[in-house]
Amino acid sequence: MTRELLLQPGSHGLGMTHSGLTPDATTTAVCGYCSTGCGLRIHLREDEAIGLTPETNYPVNLGMACPKGWEALRVLDSDDRATHPLIKNPNGGFSKATWDDALRLFTDRFKSIQAEHGKQSVAFLSTGQIPSEEMAFLGALAKFGMGMVHGDGNTRQCMATAVTAYKESFGFDAPPYTYDDFEQSDCMVFVGANPCIGHPILWERVLRNKNNPEIIVLDPRRTETAMAASQHLQLSPKSDLALLYAITGEIIRRGYVDDSFVQASTTGFEQLCEHVAKFDTESVAKISGVSEEQIIKAAEAIGTGNAVSLWWTMGVNQSYEGTRTAQAIINIALITGNIGRPGTGANSITGQCNAMGSRLWSNTTNLIGHHRFEDADDRAKVACELDIDIESIPTETGWSYDRIMEGIQNDEIKGLWVIATNPAHSWIHQSNAREILDKLDFLVVQDMYSSTETARHADLVLPAAAWGEKEGTFINSERRYSLLKKVAKAPGEALSDFNIFRAVAHYWGVAEMFSQWTDPEAAFRIMQRLSEDKPSDITGIDGYEHLDDCGGIQWPWTSADAKQWAKPYQQRRLFSDSVFHHDDGKAKLIIDDITPMPEPTCDDYPTMLLTGRGAVSQWHTQTRTSKSPVLRKLYPNEPYIEIHPDDARSIGVQNGEQVRVTSRRGSLIANAMVVPTVKPKQAFMPMHYEATNQLTLSHFDPHSRQPSYKNSAVRIEAV
Repeated sequence: MTRELLLQPGSHGLGMTHSGLTPDATTTAVCGYCSTGCGLRIHLREDEAIGLTPETNYPVNLGMACPKGWEALRVLDSDDRATHPLIKNPNGGFSKATWDDALRLFTDRFKSIQAEHGKQSVAFLSTGQIPSEEMAFLGALAKFGMGMVHGDGNTRQCMATAVTAYKESFGFDAPPYTYDDFEQSDCMVFVGANPCIGHPILWERVLRNKNNPEIIVLDPRRTETAMAASQHLQLSPKSDLALLYAITGEIIRRGYVDDSFVQASTTGFEQLCEHVAKFDTESVAKISGVSEEQIIKAAEAIGTGNAVSLWWTMGVNQSYEGTRTAQAIINIALITGNIGRPGTGANSITGQCNAMGSRLWSNTTNLIGHHRFEDADDRAKVACELDIDIESIPTETGWSYDRIMEGIQNDEIKGLWVIATNPAHSWIHQSNAREILDKLDFLVVQDMYSSTETARHADLVLPAAAWGEKEGTFINSERRYSLLKKVAKAPGEALSDFNIFRAVAHYWGVAEMFSQWTDPEAAFRIMQRLSEDKPSDITGIDGYEHLDDCGGIQWPWTSADAKQWAKPYQQRRLFSDSVFHHDDGKAKLIIDDITPMPEPTCDDYPTMLLTGRGAVSQWHTQTRTSKSPVLRKLYPNEPYIEIHPDDARSIGVQNGEQVRVTSRRGSLIANAMVVPTVKPKQAFMPMHYEATNQLTLSHFDPHSRQPSYKNSAVRIEAV
């Protein structure tokens, strides 16, 4: 036993291992948690994974990994993995079924619903967690093969605002940056973003910056990132749009505008100047709780910086005026000429591992490959490339996530297919969401676990393989296509989502329509053809082996690029030529009026509840991270709420004691975490706990239809 415990240098990777974990080969695969897209070196013995370490040569993470990445294999080995199809029985429990019985039930029930209520009565909700090839297959199968009109993804909850903002401002959903920009900036602005926790490897890239950058954080909380900043503008919740307009006004007044760039490459500057003039520092200081001096200092740092990058995540996106807030950030980058150069950009950091893949390939908000359902030429191109009848392609974009949920409530949608997402936990105003799911005539949940909150409501559960048990590509925040690989066997009778879709096509009677979709790499070739001549063109990628050899490849990489360059260069930015994707080649400077907060605090509900990421080791609804004993030890297992010491004293509680938190929608018990990092009359709860969304208010950005999770009025009382 002593010899078995003896550690030796891990010549196959970082760290020390004992002889029982010595591999006979290694391979590199992209991590399946967040959008950073780290490379993991998988240790193999007889072609199966026995361990992993961060890949030292991968251009994304450069030998680093967060706790979730280190534990990526462990969460595959869980007692509640979905291993067989399950059918709900009359007493409310589930019975094992064969795949044949499950797929016949799937087909018969959905077809009968469509026959009785119309094609639009069945919808799907997909995810940012499965490979691009599976997203493309699902979207094509559901909309072209099964006749569905409505489908959306859980990326509506995290990235819809950024997508809408980029489309309207740039003419295409085009995050312009590369991760090297974290190391090249001399001024960095983080708005509603806490990369220390949300994207820790990206924060490590910030720490590698040798320019001693000015770091400015706009956030109501004194987050871990704010603590490391040189300027923290601790604004009042949802005053960010007014504050950004005030900063923009100061940049203009102080002569920091790049006039030649604005004249040549933007439209709407005069209207912008007129609009932001209304947001003087004195009045905005009163609205935002940030002093005039802080506003001016931030504007000066941005205006005098040589390479300024502005970054945002959910604090902006998950807002009832998030699209216009994102565009206010974009406006600042544009008028100062901070785009297309190293260390610059208006840069949305994506959430899920393949949210970018969902944006391009899920066939939901756009016709597959970032085409338009309403455009006859786009439909003709897609029909030709897929060798299908153009009449099978819908002529309109389907409903957004919130409208699908509303459609269920209104008896317009009777059947729902949920793939790798957990709306019974994550959707806003949770109790209402669960009531809505229970109204369905037929709910199918396709997931790697049979224990999710949504699976408990299902009529049929289809067991799916997970990351590490199948292959395909993810697209990270910097537009990099990277490979995930099959390095483990799926448990029981679980199948990859790709093969489930193939089986559904067969049982539905449209197998011939999808005869080209034989395997993920064949689907990737189809995606390449569909991408031709789009800003996201990937026709120059020479298959999976090419991606593997290069450590991933950022889009665009066209066939013309491939002829000109022997190998893709790793750090590529968009708009270095100052040409955008609108017909006139210019970016639009977009403005709007400020809108009032939908649910302000009052005497009955005097505290504003903020939500967000709680710990590096937690992820979304904890469907996977809760399965790791190591990760569970790195965060509080019970829900907690951060409150200011003044509020704790006023209600008579001390740190660690229980409090009741009540909103107009629900009530829960949480442990009080008394901290000075939130302001009085504000509180913060991590989104990862099942209870949190019992409190949140169901309201949405009008342009992106993204839920606004971060502003709900609550009352906190001692228990």
